[in-house]
Amino acid sequence: MITLKSDDEIELMRYANRVVAEVWELMKELAKPGVTTKYLDRKAEDFIKKRGCKPAFKGYYGYPATICASVNDQVVHGIPGNYSLKEGDILSVDVGTIYKGYYGDGAITIPIGKVKKIHQKLIDVTRNALNRGIEVARAGNRIGDISHAIQNYVEKNGFSVVRDFVGHGIGRELHEDPQVPNFGEPGRGEKLMKGMTIAIEPMVNEKGYGVKIERDGWTVVTKDGGYSAHFEHTILIKEDGAEILTRV
Repeated sequence: MITLKSDDEIELMRYANRVVAEVWELMKELAKPGVTTKYLDRKAEDFIKKRGCKPAFKGYYGYPATICASVNDQVVHGIPGNYSLKEGDILSVDVGTIYKGYYGDGAITIPIGKVKKIHQKLIDVTRNALNRGIEVARAGNRIGDISHAIQNYVEKNGFSVVRDFVGHGIGRELHEDPQVPNFGEPGRGEKLMKGMTIAIEPMVNEKGYGVKIERDGWTVVTKDGGYSAHFEHTILIKEDGAEILTRV
């Protein structure tokens, strides 16, 4: 069931999502060669708590950490650990918060030092694809309009969109209706309505879109070893467009 948010609920979500965006800024400062993903996780958790929020991911279906830290061919849900970042890596950081019962959720991909041109392009295309999806996210349009805008842009640039994982509604729960795929046909799917809050999150692979889950039961990697990038914003649907909530 899709829930439309009241003004009071939206204010709480604005704060939860602003903290997500603040964590991104911290991660961009700290993510350097030699730094472990476990260190980044600890710093993110401390920051979230200092801002009066709770980490949304920790304990969610047993997930053991505050952030998802996915490196190179890891698509999503990478568990922070003793891996030390290296020059040329790309790091996707997915962050979730809870503030007074309402959720924030968002992701960015960070280049570590100087990266290959193809991997910088992958990052740029994924970020731009998210923006293309947001541009058509307005009341009266449909989920498929977002999906098509993302897929069309990604594939024109020679990359592929992951099909096994999708965006979602968000609010009092981390994952609410509707699902927001990053592939599809325009004019299809649920109609977007004023007051809907959704998380749009293209996951884009350098090569094929096939993925698999590692033995830890969480980490998703590309089947062909190609790199992957991930960007996500939580947005509010309005009559004339969308408001990005994951902003400082």
